[in-house]
Amino acid sequence: MAALKYAGLDDTDSEDELPPGWEERTTKDGWVYYANHVDQKTQWEHPKTGKRKRVAGDLPYGWEQETDENGQLFFVDHINKRTTYLDPRLAFTVEDNPVKPNIRQRYDGNSTAMEILQGRDLTGKVAIVTGANSGIDFCWA
Repeated sequence: MAALKYAGLDDTDSEDELPPGWEERTTKDGWVYYANHVDQKTQWEHPKTGKRKRVAGDLPYGWEQETDENGQLFFVDHINKRTTYLDPRLAFTVEDNPVKPNIRQRYDGNSTAMEILQGRDLTGKVAIVTGANSGIDFCWA
């Protein structure tokens, strides 16, 4: 544990706890990034765990996301009439480490669409399918 203290990382009960001088922030589209105020740098990966995160879901009822004159996000709580730069959804982040299968799955003419798409998130993707008149030829996503 002495190595952690030497590196400026205190031994804590939580692996998600940030080292001194670090702050957790979010982008407009919900991605979490980490600001190092000591080195004045930012990064996408958690400084201790190396994991990427994103916020889960919409803002709580009564909250609104705004941008200040410097382009930084802030959040307005209309119910309690407060503003904060801390995203209220940070308590409910999810890891963004997509699990990739370690074996290559083979499909044939008997495979169903549900078998092929199982475990894949196609949100925001566009697919182009060719050869629709004589069977599927190639598919790009």
